[in-house]
Amino acid sequence: MNPALLWHTVWQLGEDVDTDALAPGAYMQLGVEGIAPHCLENLAPAFAREVRPGDVIVAGRNFGIGSSREQAAAVLVHLGVAAVIAPSYGGLFFRNAFNLGLLLLTCADAASLQGQSQLAIERSPLRIVLPDGRALACEPVPDFLLAMAQAGGLLPQLRQRLAAQASSRL
Repeated sequence: MNPALLWHTVWQLGEDVDTDALAPGAYMQLGVEGIAPHCLENLAPAFAREVRPGDVIVAGRNFGIGSSREQAAAVLVHLGVAAVIAPSYGGLFFRNAFNLGLLLLTCADAASLQGQSQLAIERSPLRIVLPDGRALACEPVPDFLLAMAQAGGLLPQLRQRLAAQASSRL
């Protein structure tokens, strides 16, 4: 295991994880903090209790399908999930995730990560590194989306940009 890389604990999920599993409708009136304890409670009952900042989700096809509820991505950010790795995503979830600062990596061979308890994410080139040294390529993420995720989302990125513009005028 390369000690220079940041290693992430992996949570394994299956295919078709919908937004209602991530942010159950019964708790929507509670806000993100109230929804968080119920995130994935029907698929991975220990998840909300045991997930730690920096953990990564590896899932099957169609992660985040379903309704357009922004809370589905927001709750993962609130719980500290560093990234989701899957072969495909619900379109609205994909955009909501980046807008809120959640990195999504699209990897056709995400299923090959089943059974892995740890992995690292290299930024350049963008790929998944396993403890045994093997690497898994992901689809390229446009620079503007990577920058948005690294900034913590669209609003923090805009605040940073406006602050930089204001300080350059001084």
